[in-house]
Amino acid sequence: MARYRVTTGATELPDDTGCPILHVDMDAFFVSCELRTRPELADQPVVVSGGGPRSVVAAASYPARRFGVRSAMPFSTAKRLCPQLVCIQPTPGLYGEVSRGVMGIFRQLTPLVEPLSLDEAFLDVGGALRRLGTTPGVLGARIRERVQAEHGITCSVGVAKVKFVAKLASGMAKPDGMVIVPAAETLDFLHPLPVSALWGVGKRTEEQLRQHGWHTIADVAATSPARLRRSVGRAVGDHLWALANGHDDRAVEPESAEKSIGAEHTFDVDVLNRAELGLELLRLSERVGATLRSRGLRGRTVSIKVRFADFRTITRARTVLSATDVARDIHRTAVELLTEHAPTGAVRLIGVRVEGLDTGDEGEQLSFANDEPRWRDAEVAADVARLKFGSAAIRPASLLAPREE
Repeated sequence: MARYRVTTGATELPDDTGCPILHVDMDAFFVSCELRTRPELADQPVVVSGGGPRSVVAAASYPARRFGVRSAMPFSTAKRLCPQLVCIQPTPGLYGEVSRGVMGIFRQLTPLVEPLSLDEAFLDVGGALRRLGTTPGVLGARIRERVQAEHGITCSVGVAKVKFVAKLASGMAKPDGMVIVPAAETLDFLHPLPVSALWGVGKRTEEQLRQHGWHTIADVAATSPARLRRSVGRAVGDHLWALANGHDDRAVEPESAEKSIGAEHTFDVDVLNRAELGLELLRLSERVGATLRSRGLRGRTVSIKVRFADFRTITRARTVLSATDVARDIHRTAVELLTEHAPTGAVRLIGVRVEGLDTGDEGEQLSFANDEPRWRDAEVAADVARLKFGSAAIRPASLLAPREE
């Protein structure tokens, strides 16, 4: 695989003709954002995490990964693996700000940008090559240079004929590298890889494939589609056979409208008290409402998620009369769902989500008989105050810590 990797500053690149797809992935994104202001920690094992007993690792630096520390791992486990681990608390708003800047660089090159998360995206640069007078590999190198120069973080780039191969390539480029897979060498690149590298193959499917003697992608490619269908089902079998033979018809889809906005919280200690759960629902509803308003969205369905101490998880939803972005309405519906549908028991995690989003262009439903205060006006005013004076400037009185006498 080394022959596909492009070293920084290389003047000669592999043949990238017919390779319009780039997959760009930031390296240890959350940690990298934080280390910009803490360069003294660059060579130390670092994680971004809340650091509490129930916290998980949001991101791990490469030195931390050498100890087996990984994203989504409980922080307590990470600390056992690496006692000298340095924990950095997440900086609110930082990662979204850097992500918007990075995605802006991509969109200056091509309108066909498909973000997969804050820190990775597919780009189709096929239509931009003639306009920019360049090649996919050169564009990948430019992206890496600009991300580093403008945002102080590194990224890895995969260049290939199709999305599936480009994403594999960027993973092999990490950290801070680029891998170009020439279109004519797609199968040479794919076939030595294990079946687990196929998109959509989890542990269970991998075990099924290995039980049939298929250990590499070459094994799957050489198998008849009919036999694959009998072994793993028609849809999965056809999907894996196509990928193993280098076929992936998925186009790069520019960012689509958000389908839902939510927030959730994991308690440090399991909570039994329903009043305390109601206050947390209020805090989460405030966050969701503020996010909806900042994006000019409203939603018609409110849902809650409750995870109990034994990890049993339930979700319940209700569609409201008219689309809303008002935290008070979201909270009222969430509390009703909790009261009416959630069994009693110690709660580990609780969340609120608003779905069925639209831009609210149809306007707000008016009720001439309604004498209630204009809660939305009050919340918009609170948004303005928070922007001006910080997130703690104004909040519902019930969320304020009780004052000691």
